[in-house]
Amino acid sequence: MDHIDAVRTPASWVVVGLDNGGTCNNATVLDATGQFLVDRLVENPSRVQDGPESAIESLADAFTAILELTSTPLSLVRAVGLDTPGPASSTGVISSKGSTNFSQVSWHGFDIRGALEDRIGLPVVYANDANAAALYAHHRHFGPTATEKSSVAAIVGTGLGGGVVEGGKVVSGTAGMAGELGHVQIPLHGVLKEDQPVPVCNCGFEGDVESIASLTGIANNLLPYWLTRFPDHPLAAEPIARAAKLLRGYGEKQDPLALAVFGQQARAIGKLFTIAANFTDPAAYFLGGGVVEADPRFRQWFLNTVRENTQLRREQQEAATFALVPDLDMAGARGAAVAALDTVPA
Repeated sequence: MDHIDAVRTPASWVVVGLDNGGTCNNATVLDATGQFLVDRLVENPSRVQDGPESAIESLADAFTAILELTSTPLSLVRAVGLDTPGPASSTGVISSKGSTNFSQVSWHGFDIRGALEDRIGLPVVYANDANAAALYAHHRHFGPTATEKSSVAAIVGTGLGGGVVEGGKVVSGTAGMAGELGHVQIPLHGVLKEDQPVPVCNCGFEGDVESIASLTGIANNLLPYWLTRFPDHPLAAEPIARAAKLLRGYGEKQDPLALAVFGQQARAIGKLFTIAANFTDPAAYFLGGGVVEADPRFRQWFLNTVRENTQLRREQQEAATFALVPDLDMAGARGAAVAALDTVPA
C-alpha cells in the first residue's frame, strides 16, 4: 500500500470506495460530510489474473489497509462502493462471457459484489468503472447542486466507457448496461474520409463510437488506414499495437498523422454528444481517459474539437459546459464511494 502523507481522521461515519483494475486496486474513504480522507492514489495489487478467490482477498486487504491509513475504526464504516470494468450486471455479476480483466472461466458469471460483501461483512454497492468515474466527475464539477444537474461522460481508453448521470445518480438501466456509450452507433458523415472503410468494433457493431474513439479503434481501424496516407511515417515500421500506443506522443508534438487520427476520434465523440443532447439535454459533457493525461495543449485541442463537433441548439450552448474528468487515476474509487454514500440513510 502506498505511503500517504495527507490523511485526515474521520469525524463521523464513513463509506469506502474500492476501484478494481487489471493490475491494481485503488481505495479511498469518504466521510458523512462529503470529504475524502486521502488526496492521493492508494493502491495494492488486484490479483484478478489469479482468479476470484485471490482477487476478493486483495480487495479485502485494500479495504483493511485504507482504514488503517486513515485511522478509521471499522465500526464507523456504513457501506463500501466497488467498481470494476464491465461488462457486468447492475448488481455486480460478471458477464457469463467474462471480460478483458476477467477472462478465466472461474470469473464467468461470478458475483464479485456479493463475494466481497460476504468477505467483509458490510453492504457493498456496485458500479461499472466508467459509471463511477462519470459520477465522480459530476459531483466534483457541480458540488452542492449535483443532485439538481445531469451530465454525460465519455471515457476513452482501451475501449470507450461512459456514464449518464441524472439528478446526481447514475442511470444504470434494467440490465445495468445503460451508459455503454461506446456501442452507440453514430452517423459517420464528417468523421471518416470518403475512401475510408467503415470501422468495426470488437462487439460486432459497425460504426459505433468505440470502433473509432478508443485505443482498440486506433489499432484496428484508424491507424491502418492513415498509414497508407503516410507510408514513410516512423510508426509504419512498428507493430500496429505498439504504434497505436505511441501515437499520443506524436499527437502532443503536432504530428499530422496523429492529429488526423485523434481528430477523427474527437469528431466521433462530438457526434455521440450530439445524440446525448437530444436524449438527455445534459448540463455538462465530460471527457476522460488517456487524452486527459496528455500534454495540456494537446488535451485542450482535443476537448475543443469535441466541443466544435457537438451540435447544440443556442439555448443548450448557453446552458451546458464541457470539461475534463478530474483526478482521473482516483475517479473510479471516489465515484464508487459517492455511490455508496448515496445508499446510506440520512
